[in-house]
Amino acid sequence: MVYKVNEDECIACGACVPVCPVEAISENADGKAVIDCAKCNDCGDCSDVCPVECIKQEKTCGCCQ
Repeated sequence: MVYKVNEDECIACGACVPVCPVEAISENADGKAVIDCAKCNDCGDCSDVCPVECIKQEKTCGCCQ
């Protein structure tokens, strides 16, 4: 299981970036969150702080299979 950002719902607030203990979250050119599934430790801290609940746990991110 990994966490994935719904880019359509992300408001680019940046709240998730500093709470990630493994620095798996960065921002794209639009300021929206991007999670590196290879670094993600599945802690859920990012999902907990997201004000619009656009970060959800999924079975796979699609890139790390």
